[in-house]
Amino acid sequence: MELAFDKIEKSFGTHRVLDGISLVAESGKACGLLGRNGAGKTTAIRILTDVLPADGGRILVDGKPIDYRTLKFGYLPEERGLYPKKKIIEQLVYFAQLKGMNTADATAASDRWLARLGMSEYRNRKLETLSKGNQQKIQLITALTHDPDIIILDEPFSGLDPVNAKLLSDVVVEEIERGKIVFFSSHQMNYIEEFCEDIAILNTGRIAVSGRLRDIKRSYPRNRLEISGPEAKKVAADFAGSCKVTGDDAIILKLGSPDDKRQVMRALSEQYDLDMIKVAEPTLNDIFVEYADHDAEETK
Repeated sequence: MELAFDKIEKSFGTHRVLDGISLVAESGKACGLLGRNGAGKTTAIRILTDVLPADGGRILVDGKPIDYRTLKFGYLPEERGLYPKKKIIEQLVYFAQLKGMNTADATAASDRWLARLGMSEYRNRKLETLSKGNQQKIQLITALTHDPDIIILDEPFSGLDPVNAKLLSDVVVEEIERGKIVFFSSHQMNYIEEFCEDIAILNTGRIAVSGRLRDIKRSYPRNRLEISGPEAKKVAADFAGSCKVTGDDAIILKLGSPDDKRQVMRALSEQYDLDMIKVAEPTLNDIFVEYADHDAEETK
């Protein structure tokens, strides 16, 4: 399945929030939807989930207008929307019923997910008695219980310790492998790099850059080498003016031209005791800062 934003526009009064954005997401892949506060991410998600109408453009599935009667969405919002004084199982079943499940199926699916996330012992507890991280896991279950076709995760790792973050990571990978379309929005770039083959960075309502993350990285000049090892600092001393120390026994060497890299890499490996020499590509954080730099405030 291929889902596409086709020239989506949205304004609130005289303020243009989305200015003809177009992007594509595919089954079995995660797409990182990125941007600073005010870039239009929230509005795009609300249009995708039919909470807001677009002023122009279309949401397409396999080239045809989306049919909200046949597609199921799972949405994990950044802000929690559960009931603190209600029992967990009661509200999990309630939200699943809102998405079309009968009571028996909703209860069975909720219990399966509680077990999968190690939360069965909290089944009959009130939400307010749980830690922030465990509340986040319950919020995730509400997004997945009804087996959605399209999953939208907005800052899903907020409040999670490393163990629970790994557990949630495993769940996200499983859903991707099951052929779901996953939209991933986060300011934690390491998670975007882990899950997302494709990204789209919004800047004041427009797509600043989009496509395969691997291709975007390779489009940058390949004229820097990342070097580490016992004699990395010796390289830095010998190439003073062209090197930047980035850590213990780690440096970046800037070349005169990308065409020099093979020759320089071979020479370095022969002359110095090094553990690693590779082309230094920009991180997703570098790319984000370059394309998302603006001073807009969040527009919901």
